[in-house]
Amino acid sequence: MTQPPPTAVTTTVPAPRPAPGGRTDPAAQLRAHAVALHAHAERLRTGAAAVDWTGPEATAFHRQIEHLAHRCTVAADALIRSAALLDPL
Repeated sequence: MTQPPPTAVTTTVPAPRPAPGGRTDPAAQLRAHAVALHAHAERLRTGAAAVDWTGPEATAFHRQIEHLAHRCTVAADALIRSAALLDPL
């Protein structure tokens, strides 16, 4: 029995763009991802605040969203620190 060919995986994250001369700057890429993560965190917080919902389920939902937004922020901050370490190179 033969397997069907694998389907292409689609993503909303754009591929890195090469710098002039074909080289990419790793620190700049890390900073770009950090900006995207900060934007995701802000959208999560804004979206959760817009929900008009009360009760224990709403509290749990808001707690989970805030936890996820915090994780995005922590990851973004770590990427910025990593980019700073690459700058002297």
